[in-house]
Amino acid sequence: MSESLQHLREALKVSPENVPLRRFLAESLASNGIWDEAEAEYRKALSLAPDSIDLKLGLAKVFAAQGQSSASFAILETLIKQRDCPATVSLEYARQLTAAGRIDLAVAHYRGAIDKSPDLADPALERQLGFHEPADTEIIEGRQRMRDGEAGISPVREAVERPRVSFTDVGGMEALKEEIRLKIIYPIQHAEMYKAYGKSAGGGILLYGPPGCGKTHLARATAGEISAGFMVVGINEVLDMWIGQSEKNLHELFEQARENSPCVLFFDEVDALASKRSDLQKSGGRNLINQFLAELDGIQASNEGLLILAATNSPWSLDGAFRRPGRFDRVLFVPPPDETARAEILRILTRGKPQQDLDFSLIACKTDGYSGADLKGLVDQAIEVRLQEAMKTGRPLPLTTGDLTAALSRIKPSTREWLASAKNYALFANQGGTYDDVLKYLKLK
Repeated sequence: MSESLQHLREALKVSPENVPLRRFLAESLASNGIWDEAEAEYRKALSLAPDSIDLKLGLAKVFAAQGQSSASFAILETLIKQRDCPATVSLEYARQLTAAGRIDLAVAHYRGAIDKSPDLADPALERQLGFHEPADTEIIEGRQRMRDGEAGISPVREAVERPRVSFTDVGGMEALKEEIRLKIIYPIQHAEMYKAYGKSAGGGILLYGPPGCGKTHLARATAGEISAGFMVVGINEVLDMWIGQSEKNLHELFEQARENSPCVLFFDEVDALASKRSDLQKSGGRNLINQFLAELDGIQASNEGLLILAATNSPWSLDGAFRRPGRFDRVLFVPPPDETARAEILRILTRGKPQQDLDFSLIACKTDGYSGADLKGLVDQAIEVRLQEAMKTGRPLPLTTGDLTAALSRIKPSTREWLASAKNYALFANQGGTYDDVLKYLKLK
């Protein structure tokens, strides 16, 4: 194959503006896993044919193969909005949504793709999306369970978690903590004062930011701060293949949280359950979103003492109705920790471990852009090296500043790709100033 690639390169030297030939070379490089060269060829071809959908789709696939999901989604989301979008784009978008765990939206776009072009049907993807048809007897039994109100497995847990962590276990984030205190904690601790102003105990906060920056940890610490119950809701506990069952699962989770109030109900990766309804015109996911909104509004039951937190890496994917007053009316940016916070996180991560004169300030200074998860990986890497040496000597060796510094070469900041994507939304899709905090963090405002 390398000989064929060389022939293609030679042909392009003779005809450098031959777009079909350059596209064929890019596709050949991609099929052989030579991603960086494939990306370069796609970019050159696009400079000659900037409106080519096929070239943009090919570049999106190469970005995805290299782990640059934000760059890939940026291209696909632009293409998917075009009139008469090709089925091949919808199919690729469905594949990448599936990989990102956004199953409901992936189902909608996959169905749209095969409606336009049935020959694109992908059995492997269908199994991932839950399309795999059960046996006839299973279908009949499932329909009977639906009539009897017994379909699916109840998401209700045996016990609600009672976290022991509090805000003292969360490094930095002081402004975020104060926002949460005002919205969630103080109404519980000072109920009479809030009632005097007509404010009830409860409400919702949406946390967004790069992965690994402590959104889940902050939510758990919020529950621990007021000795409240804590329930983490994953999409697997809500989504169900039977019509109407997903809505029932969501309602039961809200009911359990109400019965255990005060309780923090935390939706991780909430965009999987609350995508824009305009993207779900042919999907039952619209019904689930309507149910979600009804539960947040407390239409059928009081949400007094129910504290709702949600986290997402893609706030721009959420339906705008979720940000109305009384729902997720506080949208808080959780940035990568600053230098002071990084030093505090490192101090917490190394607490109780053998150590000797660790200079947290020095390491914090060298870890700009690192998330909390990155810092944990840094400490873990340094500890593994120390453990290897301890096994040889038979005694624990203290962790040193040098160990952490040496680990820096193996752990790189993971927030940059997200920030690059968020920057585009903050600059060009910032209606109402939702992403002003991102601009301030990037020093663009």
